[in-house]
Order: sequence, then structure tokens, then C-alpha cells
Amino acid sequence: MTTSVASRIEVWVWVLVYSGLILLGLGLSAQRSDAAIGWLLVVAGGVAVVAGGVLVWVRSRINPDNKEARP
Repeated sequence: MTTSVASRIEVWVWVLVYSGLILLGLGLSAQRSDAAIGWLLVVAGGVAVVAGGVLVWVRSRINPDNKEARP
């Protein structure tokens, strides 16, 4: 079973966006007890969400005529 590049990108989009949002929320709640760890989690979550957003853009730029982009 082979998976196309587009489907692998879609999986990574969801993984990065949701894990980033979870880290962001954990970071915001952790800031109450330890500011350094809280900010670290907030920044890591933000980076993951932005990376997921960039992958959404990359996925939108894949040519559907490409053999790898077909299901």
C-alpha cells in the first residue's frame, strides 16, 4: 500500500495543528505555576501551529495533475 505525498502532508497538518493547540493550552495554564516552562510550551505550540499552517499552504500548491497527488 503506497501513500501519496499529499495524504502524508494532510496527516502532518492535523498532527501539528492539534498538538500545537494542546501545547499552547498547557503552556497558558502552566504559566501560573512556572513562567519559564509555560512560555516554553506556548512557544513550542505556536511553532507547531504555524508549521501546520505552512503545510496547509504547501498542500494547496500541489498540482492535482501530479501522479503523487491523486488518491
